[in-house]
Amino acid sequence: MKRKIRKGDRVIVVSGKDKGTVGEVIRVIPEESRVVVQGVNLRIKHQAQTQSRGKTIPSGKIEFEAPISISNVMLVDPKDGKPTRVRIERKGEKPIRVSTRTGTPIDK
Repeated sequence: MKRKIRKGDRVIVVSGKDKGTVGEVIRVIPEESRVVVQGVNLRIKHQAQTQSRGKTIPSGKIEFEAPISISNVMLVDPKDGKPTRVRIERKGEKPIRVSTRTGTPIDK
């Protein structure tokens, strides 16, 4: 399976409670078809105080980004900033991702 969305890409959320939010992909989980996007799908974890190898980790609320389905995000076109689909083209031996909307290459 070709990975059309990669770590570091700018994406826009197209469905769900964070619809319209633009963020950077922090992590891709291809086995589960999920991505973690900065500032999207924020959750709060209530952490109890723990002690590990002589270090004490304090208790409190930890806010983190939970994964969302890869089908709920679209890549942002680098030319006009709107959501776009991606196609794979070959440039010599190397495959590159190209915006379907404007034809702008996403990979350098």
